[in-house]
Amino acid sequence: MQQRVLIVDDEPDIRELLEITLSRMSLQTTPAGDLATARRLLEECEFDFCLTDMRLPDGSGLELVEEIQRHHERMPVAVITAYGSAETAVSALKAGAFDFVSKPVDLQKLRELVHSALRLSQEVSSPPEKRANPNDNIIGQSPAVLALKQQIAKLARSQAPVFIAGESGSGKELTARAIHSIGPRKDKPFIAINCGAIPAELMESEFFGHRKGSFTGADQDKTGLFQAANGGTLFLDEIADLPLLMQVKLLRAIQEKSIRPVGYQHEIPVDVRLLSASHRNLARAMEAGQFRQDLYYRINVIELQVPPLRERIEDLPLLIDHILHSITVAGFGKASSLSDEALAVLQRYSFPGNVRELENMLHRACALADHAIITLEDLPELASLASEEAELDLSPMPDIEGDGFSLDKHLESIERQVIEKALQESRWNRTAAAKKLGMSFRAFRYRLKKLNLG
Repeated sequence: MQQRVLIVDDEPDIRELLEITLSRMSLQTTPAGDLATARRLLEECEFDFCLTDMRLPDGSGLELVEEIQRHHERMPVAVITAYGSAETAVSALKAGAFDFVSKPVDLQKLRELVHSALRLSQEVSSPPEKRANPNDNIIGQSPAVLALKQQIAKLARSQAPVFIAGESGSGKELTARAIHSIGPRKDKPFIAINCGAIPAELMESEFFGHRKGSFTGADQDKTGLFQAANGGTLFLDEIADLPLLMQVKLLRAIQEKSIRPVGYQHEIPVDVRLLSASHRNLARAMEAGQFRQDLYYRINVIELQVPPLRERIEDLPLLIDHILHSITVAGFGKASSLSDEALAVLQRYSFPGNVRELENMLHRACALADHAIITLEDLPELASLASEEAELDLSPMPDIEGDGFSLDKHLESIERQVIEKALQESRWNRTAAAKKLGMSFRAFRYRLKKLNLG
């Protein structure tokens, strides 16, 4: 069945050009010269894709994008913007537009955009059991993870740049791969790079490629990351680590959708979906002058927050089962489960390294364990934590029956134990003990005097 495209533009010449171009792609086109006509056609007919100009005689293309998102959310819509109108394009993407193309329209870029949009339209109309699911890669059923999966499914339907924020080890690259794997580019390359791992002097060559002989040591042509990801997704991890000069060149590549390899005299068009991430706060880096404001607003069109493990601790049993199964399948260990005691302590652990830390713990435990069940003794990090908790298990719930109980004396006993422990751990250095307890030295000295601790 021939796919149908709604073209909305008030300039007859532009409409005719778009109709001819799309008709040659074996698509059925329906033109509309204003917002009112477009609204009527959307009510009367079903379309697979909509392409609209931003400036219309009776309104804005942005209004149409928002209406399509409300009433025809499964239909991709792209906008045509004036040349250099970056703010308009960003507004359209934030409103839910699939992508944008600038005037004068580059017909090759337009064809690529339409192909991507129609692939997405076909994916959405396919039976649910045949669709890719982000749940396959992201383990968990906690409210935080379910919300993340919903956002991933929605963002996969757009070409808008997404900035993925989250702590180290929380799963930012996994999230980026999930966005790619259920979007229209899923059959194209997914290229991931850690920006902090590339030497500054090689960065331009790594990103954009180079021609043989363009600099000392360039003994052959090199394809850059943008070209390697052409048609697919480029994931820039730790983007906050990019030097300012490279930030300028990256901004141009994003805006122009083209690159110039080192040693070339002309630019090469590239079509990539850009996803980026950092554990650092980009807004603060921008305020400190370490990150360009214009680049910040181009890569952070939509921000996606990945929750830390301590905020989804109810997912721990599922994660443990998944990780242990992966370790067993890979032949790195035979342990298949955790003891109840080890799991209970794990659930009270804060996981500063998030899921990556959990993976490292379990890999090490599987290598050391002599039996199928991992116990607390196989997890030295938790064994020390459990020991500390036991020492700080400041007496069980006291018996408050009768008239002999005194809350003040009970709290004083607890306070004494905690202060004595802090002094012991700091080798009786009062300043260090006060810092350990988060107190001022004056307040700590007052507590010592009150408790007759010297």
